[in-house]
Amino acid sequence: MGKILVIAEKPSVARDIAKVLKANQKGDGCLIGEKYVVSWAVGHLVTLAEPEEYDEKYKKWNFSTLPILPEEMKLKAIKQTRDQLKVLHKWMHSREIDSLICATDSGREGELIFRYIYEITKCTKPFERLWISSMTEEAIREGFATLKDGREYDLLYTSAKCRSEADWLVGMNATRAYTLRYDALLSIGRVQTPTLAIIVDRQKEIDAFVAEDYFEVQADFGGYTGMWIDREEHTRIEKEETAKAIVAKVADKAARITKVEKEEKKTPPPLLYDLTELQRDCNKKFGFSAKKTLDIAQSLYEKRKMITYPRTDSRYLSDDMKGKVRNTIKRLNELGEYAPYAQPLMENVSFTKRIIDNSKVTDHHAIIPTDAKLRVDSLTEEERKVFSLVAARFLAVFYPYYRYETTKVYAEAEAERFLSKGTMVLEEGWQAVEKALTPAAAAKKKKKDEEEQKLPALSEGEERKIEKATVQKKKTKPPTPYTESSLLSAMENAGRFVEDEALKEQMKDSGLGTPATRAAIIERLLTVGYIVRKGKTLVPTEKGRKLIEVVPNEMRSPQTTGKWEKGLSSIAKGNMTEERFMASIRRYVQFLIQDAASGRRADVVFPEEQIRGKKRKNNAFGKCPVCGRDILENTKSFYCAGWKNGCKFSFWKDSLKPYGLDLDGGMVKLLLKNGKTDRMTVTLPQTGEKGTAVLILNKDKGGQIEIMDFTRET
Repeated sequence: MGKILVIAEKPSVARDIAKVLKANQKGDGCLIGEKYVVSWAVGHLVTLAEPEEYDEKYKKWNFSTLPILPEEMKLKAIKQTRDQLKVLHKWMHSREIDSLICATDSGREGELIFRYIYEITKCTKPFERLWISSMTEEAIREGFATLKDGREYDLLYTSAKCRSEADWLVGMNATRAYTLRYDALLSIGRVQTPTLAIIVDRQKEIDAFVAEDYFEVQADFGGYTGMWIDREEHTRIEKEETAKAIVAKVADKAARITKVEKEEKKTPPPLLYDLTELQRDCNKKFGFSAKKTLDIAQSLYEKRKMITYPRTDSRYLSDDMKGKVRNTIKRLNELGEYAPYAQPLMENVSFTKRIIDNSKVTDHHAIIPTDAKLRVDSLTEEERKVFSLVAARFLAVFYPYYRYETTKVYAEAEAERFLSKGTMVLEEGWQAVEKALTPAAAAKKKKKDEEEQKLPALSEGEERKIEKATVQKKKTKPPTPYTESSLLSAMENAGRFVEDEALKEQMKDSGLGTPATRAAIIERLLTVGYIVRKGKTLVPTEKGRKLIEVVPNEMRSPQTTGKWEKGLSSIAKGNMTEERFMASIRRYVQFLIQDAASGRRADVVFPEEQIRGKKRKNNAFGKCPVCGRDILENTKSFYCAGWKNGCKFSFWKDSLKPYGLDLDGGMVKLLLKNGKTDRMTVTLPQTGEKGTAVLILNKDKGGQIEIMDFTRET
């Protein structure tokens, strides 16, 4: 009987799996055991082919070649990791191997990584799927004991494949079309552009906002304060004269308490963390970017084995996890700082519908600590912060409601009404856990407590003297700029930006991107210069604003992407076909090309690209014969300004050294303008003979310069 090849997503994960499977012998890009060979990808090893790999005509960026809509999408190996792909190819076709196990991350992208490898290697051997939510040894063993037929995940792969191809078709075509139309390097994406639109729209609201003065009157009753209110209980007074008149009227006068209202309220424990909520809290409490939180959480999952799979969109656990939950509580009880809050749960754990709900657990459950030995002392400071949030939230959900009493006291003086509000905590419940175990939460709670007024015992009919009354001048406040925390919320709940009520309802379960991709989308917007960080806020640049001006509403609206995300989810559930989804994407691409070609916003001019805060000087030597953009210069070459979009046209400065020449700007200008230079002195590298020749540009060979009409010296 042959061996089984296990393919993990990363080397570190492969090592953990190999340890459990006793595959301890080191091989080339793999670990070998009696029954298993464990190898790995390095993230994606395979990607979609570039346009020019379908047809040479796509090398040059030109409207006449758009849209690019291949009948069948091709795959290609990623150059930097080709050696590891060769290792996998060898094992997948080896006679030693009977079958495979897909052990990439348990999600849409993980499935795509394995299937693309399987496709490009033309492997036909049967495979099973390892689906786990924790990297502990016990979880890995359980996963291998309950392997699923790999074909059960065909729909998930189809969904992932459609996502990949849709992003390629939209991004590749729209980027070329709008870049050509507006003569500026414009990166456009299915998800990143509507996300940018959300930020730009908020900034427009802020810029258009005009602050208005208004006034309030505060009365000091000796030991507590109250605010003047109108009949609708509004505190705002438009004119300062009116506020001053109220102060003059009630100062030093007796006020009678007309009503005292007390109401007991309670707040349930929050739900467990999914990735987006964890990223939001880490941004608010520690200032971590979404990407940084994901990286730390991934480390806690893969390397430390202390939390479960982080790239989840569920905030619930499944019914079969009750035993694991009790074991995790025991583990936390072994840790000094968590023991006081884990101990009360050791004998009495109550599972509510807010914790256990099978209907709300899809691929993965919520993020919780694992039931392995938790080595908190080994964590870095940043890892400890993230783990503390996960552990505190896990314990808090089992605690009682936070209960408090609110009091409203109405008083009247000289026919003017005042309202005093106070709060008294009756039972801290779950808040005591988070307050004790997460210092940032404690600081926030303390600040909130300080802001809340504690009222003395007061009763209806009682009289209090207004010892002082003051006018408070205030200004209306503009909308706040997005932080990463609030932007993640906006991306997750993109349906609220949609006006159509029926569609808004449909989009409740879909947003912009997925929990696993949102951090990368924000980082992409920063990288391409569409937004910048200012402190904790995200602000659009001029380039970002102008992009949103020129793209059609369908491109910038979250509605379009939300519908697609819902479509991808429907494909994974078997409710939509691949053909139907991709047909809609192809129609959309054709619409974008037509919009760009129409020149609808011909008046928009994009700013010059900036490098390290300085404007780039226009040192263009001519136009690229491949894509039509400027040819620029750096220390080693004359290169195409379109290199970021894949144009590889360049002249290397040392390319003529064998001929005894140094390539300079003048020669480059002649080559680009005329396709050849004037006659000049050269030396043949093969024979050392000297003579004269004309240099010509071979456009078909990506900028290669060739010798023509060589004449020997006499």
